[in-house]
Amino acid sequence: MESSEKIQQSGILQVLASLLNSPSSCAAKIAHIIAEIAKNELIRIPCVDAGLIPPLVKLLNSKDQEVLLQTGRALGNICYDSHSLQAQLINMGVIPTLVKLLGVHSQNAALTEMCLVAFGNLAELESSKEQFASTNVADELVKLFKKQTEHEKKEMIFEVLAPLAEHDAIKLQLVEAGLVECLLEIVHQNVTSEKDDDIAELKTASDLMVLLLLGGSLYHRMSSDASRHALHKTSEQQLQLNVVVLRECNSHWRCFLGKCCIVGSTAVQRLHTLHEGQMETGPLKVQRPPLEALPRFSLDHPTISSTKYPAEPLHQNPVTFTRSEKTPANFQTMNSLKTNLLMQLPTELTEELHGGEGSWQELQEANATGPPGIQQQAAYTRLILEYIRSFKYSWDVIRTIIESGGIKHLVTMATSEHVIMQNEALVALGLITALELQTAEHDLESAKLIQVLHKLLSDEKSAPEIKYNSMVLICAVMGSEPLNNEVQNLAFLDVVAKLRSHENKTVAQQASLTEQRLTVQS
Repeated sequence: MESSEKIQQSGILQVLASLLNSPSSCAAKIAHIIAEIAKNELIRIPCVDAGLIPPLVKLLNSKDQEVLLQTGRALGNICYDSHSLQAQLINMGVIPTLVKLLGVHSQNAALTEMCLVAFGNLAELESSKEQFASTNVADELVKLFKKQTEHEKKEMIFEVLAPLAEHDAIKLQLVEAGLVECLLEIVHQNVTSEKDDDIAELKTASDLMVLLLLGGSLYHRMSSDASRHALHKTSEQQLQLNVVVLRECNSHWRCFLGKCCIVGSTAVQRLHTLHEGQMETGPLKVQRPPLEALPRFSLDHPTISSTKYPAEPLHQNPVTFTRSEKTPANFQTMNSLKTNLLMQLPTELTEELHGGEGSWQELQEANATGPPGIQQQAAYTRLILEYIRSFKYSWDVIRTIIESGGIKHLVTMATSEHVIMQNEALVALGLITALELQTAEHDLESAKLIQVLHKLLSDEKSAPEIKYNSMVLICAVMGSEPLNNEVQNLAFLDVVAKLRSHENKTVAQQASLTEQRLTVQS
């Protein structure tokens, strides 16, 4: 603050402006002084008021590299963190000038870095995109990128490319300049590396591919690459390359499915092939991406019918996809299975649930013997819930779940420490008892459902929705003589009567209805 005040009082800023407006052999020195002074944020506005910006912009046409470097630094420091001043530079036409400088002086590391820093700041402004698009900045940046071997230099270029790639015209220019090939090469080189710098570079390259993908241009390269390698037995490194590309792109399938015949090009089969070879021992980053991508094909585009996606082996032999020792991969398998079943017709699904070895029966057993973490989170049981929710009015599906032993898993889930999981189980059991009470009667009794419900209603810590759905379920099971007898023997009437004064009005209202039902049945 003190130096700022003294500089302004001295009048030196006006002197510097006057010197810049006249031809001088000291231009580089003057620009250097301004660059250092402008590091002080309190002096930036006074620099603008002194009229330093116009003569500095003119100096960008100099052929002296030191003048160019110090001028760029001075303008950068004056306009630092000020969108209004940066917009002023754009309006003065600095972007074409800087792009030209980058091409002419690409061998000067300091000058190149100055241009990149300036591009990075200006590219954040929407008003800059049209000017960039009217230049050959894409060609210059890609040429510069190809020469780099150091992570830091590549990262600087990435920081410029990312905001530019959001513009449709520049995106196309970058693809035509060969950026896709550069990014795929980075993925290929770094995909197996454990070094932090390589991983960071891989992530950045993948993110940039996603931006380019939004225009659809990357898909054709990626697709041919996947077709060439993933469908044939290749090295694990190349397989991982394909997977990483698919992983980073899968969240954007929606954006270009309409432009590419993705199902017709056997993309789903490729994903299965990618996952199959890595299922049991492959790295987690290789196991998960195909599973993350698969649901997109069925949910993100209406042209993908239930006859195309469900025919794949994911749901035909579900347990083979949960052999991984990596718990997150198993969770992703469950999500893919749940998404897949949403595309089934009840009749088709019932046939598959009645399938032979490796299908629904084996999946049920996996609930008790699944990999660590799966049992705790009840992923298999939640898959059963998804079937019930998806086809809650299909007697065939509900009956198949009962016959396959699904009841005991749902009752177990109702005792979970997680309220959401408890509630899902109670709702599913409610649907089963509403549709197939007599069929489920024996299994409900064996699983000790009534004792579980009594405990949930008696527990003061039970959430309101748990109490509500427990009472709804009590009313439903009273249509079964053996289950009704258990209800009467456990004195539910006393427990429910206390809930009539519950602070939650919905719970209190259901308690009154349940009490009336219990009184009639007693």
